[in-house]
Amino acid sequence: MDIKKSLVLLFSSYGCFLFGQETAIDTVYVFDNQMSKVKLFHKVNTLRPEDMQKNSTNLSELLRFQSQVYIKENGRGAVSSPSFRGMTAQQTAFVWNGININSQFLGQADVNNIPALGYDRLEVKSGSVGVVYGSGAIGGTVHLNNSLAFNKGLQASLFSEAASFGTYNNLVKASFSDRKFSFKLSGNYSVSENDYAVEESRNYINRNGEYANTNLNFAAAYKITPHHQVSWISEFFNGTQHFPVFFDSQTKTKYETQNVRSLLVWDWNTSKLNNVFRAAYTEENFQYFDNISHPKSSGGTGKNYILKNDFNYFLNPKWNLNIIGEFQVNKGEGYMSGIKNVSRDVGSLAGLLRYFATGDLRFEAGIKKDFVEGYRTPILLSFSGNWNVATWYNLNLNAAKNFRYPSYNDLYWQPGGNIGLKPEAAYQFDMKNQFTIAGVKLMLTPYYIRTKDMITWLPSSMGYYSPVNTSKVRSYGLESQLEYEKKYGRHLLRANLGYSYTKSVNLETDKQMRYVPLHKFFGNIDYRYSFLKVYVQGTFNGLTYTDSEEKRSEAIQPYFVMNTGISGTFLKNYTIGGKVNNIFNEIYETMAYYPLPKRNYSVYLNINF
Repeated sequence: MDIKKSLVLLFSSYGCFLFGQETAIDTVYVFDNQMSKVKLFHKVNTLRPEDMQKNSTNLSELLRFQSQVYIKENGRGAVSSPSFRGMTAQQTAFVWNGININSQFLGQADVNNIPALGYDRLEVKSGSVGVVYGSGAIGGTVHLNNSLAFNKGLQASLFSEAASFGTYNNLVKASFSDRKFSFKLSGNYSVSENDYAVEESRNYINRNGEYANTNLNFAAAYKITPHHQVSWISEFFNGTQHFPVFFDSQTKTKYETQNVRSLLVWDWNTSKLNNVFRAAYTEENFQYFDNISHPKSSGGTGKNYILKNDFNYFLNPKWNLNIIGEFQVNKGEGYMSGIKNVSRDVGSLAGLLRYFATGDLRFEAGIKKDFVEGYRTPILLSFSGNWNVATWYNLNLNAAKNFRYPSYNDLYWQPGGNIGLKPEAAYQFDMKNQFTIAGVKLMLTPYYIRTKDMITWLPSSMGYYSPVNTSKVRSYGLESQLEYEKKYGRHLLRANLGYSYTKSVNLETDKQMRYVPLHKFFGNIDYRYSFLKVYVQGTFNGLTYTDSEEKRSEAIQPYFVMNTGISGTFLKNYTIGGKVNNIFNEIYETMAYYPLPKRNYSVYLNINF
């Protein structure tokens, strides 16, 4: 086992570094090495493959039922955007194995154009980690992580699901590893006619709602020497979304996207030093068809070339110095959008100092300077402290300054782009209080975020929309979470319940921000006995305004949706299961005028070879 992983294990267990001690277990290599450090100072919700399979339809459904993120979805499988702590989708960063993958054009990610299956872990983090993950990581981050195991031999698995509305999900994985080499390959294909109907909501039929997604992942790692390892991971995604229309007489439209992500990593580890060098290439291609029978009417191609170095030096068991340098070249070209061969150089230098006084107290201080071509950027600061006050009480404090620079659409879209925009800036603070009594963990986290120069698209005097730095936003609230796990003989009970209160106000109008519910609840309860598993999950959303004037007549009404599932494992390697979604036939929307399905069903088979 390499020394870095030994240190991470000890780091996580005791809150300090103890040199020269290793644990004789198989190494698991994680491409995003910063996540292990983030977890020491921030609450991170981790979803495993078995959690992801509960909501395998798409990533929107997965985040809606298993995290505190609010998801705004234009119908099942269509355009979808997230919101953390009252912030916008552009202020949410999606991070693929340590690399920010938000679109250079939109400044955000379409949640339904990211596969829900195929990752080894999905991690959700509320609040800023901008010193580590860069521009846009203000409201929160969603991490799509893969890992490689060594000394596991040959393994393979197949997941196949059939569901309502002509929906099929298939995932196949294969891996091989020995003491020095590890390899993994996975492929995911999801397709749906998606022709559901909700008669109670204006006789809605999800016309032209079909979609199809194909995703391929490849990863490999090789230990050159005891102190040096090289690894490579690549992902290829191809998606087609048909956008719903309200009447058969309307012209049908669709959207196609092709994404490529590739990351090469060189790890150098000694007892005191760890250096991770990354070279990455990401590419986004998209085409919009304003008539599905005609050629594309608009589109674009974005290419990002990324070099990143992450240097860790362990001064002694109490002090750790982390320096992160990054340089990117972002290129973009649009079709019928006015964006012609634009390019932007982006660099950053960050330093983090971590101190571990005892096993009960630790803190981290960070500073970062970004260099964005054409912009003056602020110096970013962060501070995190974690204190085990008592055996039953843990206190965690976080304060940060972050920013987001404008996207290509904000700057160059024609007509409307505004090259005079300033970057957004945000200041935030949160305080996590964790109580542990009789195996029950209760976390209460009040938070406060103040944002200035928020970029908003508004009607102009010329009759079209244009972005301006207009809004100052204050967001505050409370996130709470309860976790419980109890194992007794062949019985296992696990519960994860969360509630969030979010007050996000545009200070120019003193009104709640659009599509920010005041109240959200989510919960998952799992029970296992021997070969049998049962789960129930639910989400509640409070009143959600869809306009900037808080008109209750236009608001999305509160709703509660519950799902359940059951599965059985036979002969150790064969699992058969079924799910019922929206048990109570709730009529609900997350985006005005686009209701989501009523009660629907699925059955699946999982085989491990």
